[in-house]
Amino acid sequence: MNIRNASIADTAKIAPLFDAYRQFYEQEPNLEFAKQFISDRLSNNESIIFVAEDEAQNALGFCQIYPSFCSVIAAPIYTLSDLFVSPNARQSGLGKMLLEKAREHAQANNIPRMDLTTAKTNLTAQSLYESLGWVRDDIFYAYNKSV
Repeated sequence: MNIRNASIADTAKIAPLFDAYRQFYEQEPNLEFAKQFISDRLSNNESIIFVAEDEAQNALGFCQIYPSFCSVIAAPIYTLSDLFVSPNARQSGLGKMLLEKAREHAQANNIPRMDLTTAKTNLTAQSLYESLGWVRDDIFYAYNKSV
């Protein structure tokens, strides 16, 4: 397995995984939308995407982080928004490797914290996060509002 920073040239490789990720969260399939979204994030330097590939350079998973800030700690942070491993590559340690790559990148760039959210029902992901030292927030509620 090889995990590396993605570039705009990887859009077509990542888009099917991103589309599958969105379907996991009950969004309609839309590969063209997925391609455009990934292309825009990479071309505008709005996110950092790590892609995991097998020996034949087939994409098996990805992790996407967004630079942000935290006013409380007065520092830049990363929001780990997307983590997805293809069903045929699950239970291989690939999710852990992608998360570690994101952590290493944050550490190398002096980012003191990463945040993420996941579905309450996604117990597999929660177990993975907690095994790597991520701490669930039991103090704050997360809210969102459609505009």
